[in-house]
Amino acid sequence: MMRSLFSGVAGLRTHQARMDVIGNNIANVNTTAYKSQSMTFADLMYQTTQAASGANPTTGVAGTNARQIGLGSKTSAIKTNISGQGSAQNTNDPFDIMISGDAFFVVSNGSENFFTRDGSFYIDGKGNLAMTSTGYNVMGWGVDPENPNNIQKARVQALKIMTEENMTYPPEATSLATVGGLVDKNDPDINNDDGRILDLEFFDNQGYKYTARMSVHAIDGDTGQFYVKLDDVISESTGRSIMYELDNDGNYTTDPPTLTANGNAITFGDGATGPTGVDNAVLLNYRNGKGTFQSIGEAHNPDKDYTTVGNRTVTLGLSGIPNFGDIEIDFSATSNYDNNGVATISAYAGDQSGLGEGRREGELSGVSIQRDGKIYASYDNGQRKLLGQIASATFANPSGLSKEGDNLYSATLNSGDFDGIGEDITAGGGKMESGVLEMSNVDLASEFTEMITTQRGFQANSRIITVSDTLLEELTNLKR
Repeated sequence: MMRSLFSGVAGLRTHQARMDVIGNNIANVNTTAYKSQSMTFADLMYQTTQAASGANPTTGVAGTNARQIGLGSKTSAIKTNISGQGSAQNTNDPFDIMISGDAFFVVSNGSENFFTRDGSFYIDGKGNLAMTSTGYNVMGWGVDPENPNNIQKARVQALKIMTEENMTYPPEATSLATVGGLVDKNDPDINNDDGRILDLEFFDNQGYKYTARMSVHAIDGDTGQFYVKLDDVISESTGRSIMYELDNDGNYTTDPPTLTANGNAITFGDGATGPTGVDNAVLLNYRNGKGTFQSIGEAHNPDKDYTTVGNRTVTLGLSGIPNFGDIEIDFSATSNYDNNGVATISAYAGDQSGLGEGRREGELSGVSIQRDGKIYASYDNGQRKLLGQIASATFANPSGLSKEGDNLYSATLNSGDFDGIGEDITAGGGKMESGVLEMSNVDLASEFTEMITTQRGFQANSRIITVSDTLLEELTNLKR
């Protein structure tokens, strides 16, 4: 029998295997995050008909090379282009995520972890983030229970983000407020009996909204002093005042709200620096160029030098009423200047950084995923909450991962192990992009070119068999 027949058969087999690889690549040209494969050949083995010999110094005969006849080809390796980034496909679905870099998502079927580049996720019926194709849970880290703004990195766990707790954001009582703007002594509102109205909207600890109605008044004949009076506190939902609700005995059912400065309310009376008969008010002094408040003793001393007073906050005392807390109001952003008779003083909840403004209960309005894999919930009361973080896995040799179908990989002895914890994807320079999916990295032009060379190689190997058969036919025709 002729060795060339078997060499041709071996060549046919290897080219067929290469065609199988090419066919699989083309079949997966639109598979999410598919990584193309390539195949290389190696010569099979050799039959030595004469071994190599060395030179003979005695006879002067030179050495000869070995005579070896090859027996065809074989598959050398099938390599996955795991590091080749596929192009991006925009989906606008926040749970579609593309990884840029060499990392993988970690998913679990409940008993073992797998790895994937397919970021097509959804929220299942139990609130878990899961793969759309297999239903496997996406793994990551939860929130630190002692610090809800931080992630607690431990062994990866299923990311359950749509819990009953996460569907709403709790209300919070207002604790800080700010008053800013100009107080112009010539403003007609400041100089009339009602004063310039200063409305402060705030929340109790159940998220109900109220308005503290204050008024700013000029003190007659004094260009540097005004007083701020608390007129009423009104419920937005009922329109009723909470300041003057009395029981059957004619007493307050709760401690009524008050304005205090330095711990004392100012009641203006005979001989004081303010007008007679004014209560629940504080004295706003600009004689030192800044807005400051006087305590009761200082307010009743007409000879007091006010330039040493430095307190610029007033307390709206509400803590005696159930579900309420005191509100510290900062007046340091006010000033007393000529503004053509127009005062601009106004009030808003929260300090100048937005802290302490309070809020109503919020309903979940959306979920977003950041580039580091952190998942945030947004609520219709303007708040945001950290729900968890998607973990990623990297391997020393990602090409050594074993393909398991369904866009899944598993670790092998040659890929390196997964430590069970994973890492922040940004630690390796990668990122996650929400609303985008990674497409296949198959290059059709390259695959068609490989198909042509494979076809010609297959043809050539088939010719080996045909010609070898002709030679055998000639051999059998020697005897007729």
